[in-house]
Amino acid sequence: MAFFTYIVTNKPRGSLYCGQTDDINRRAWEHRNRVLKGYSHQYNCTALVWFETFESRENALARERQIKNWKRDWKIELIEEANPDWRDLADTLI
Repeated sequence: MAFFTYIVTNKPRGSLYCGQTDDINRRAWEHRNRVLKGYSHQYNCTALVWFETFESRENALARERQIKNWKRDWKIELIEEANPDWRDLADTLI
């Protein structure tokens, strides 16, 4: 089983939400369809723009906590290194 840390946004360089999950497809769908209430729902963060894969939930959670403590500019840099066009990566998931 794989675990993921991810970032969703409402637009390039817009509001950012960082989370972790064991089902990136389901979670991306939930964000896209605004299923769960909270920050990402309130700010319409529906586009999956970055994610990393981990072998354990603990590592994914540690990475989420690390990123949540980062400055906004560092998060933007992380996204743009892997996804400079801010494409919705949910479209590339199987």
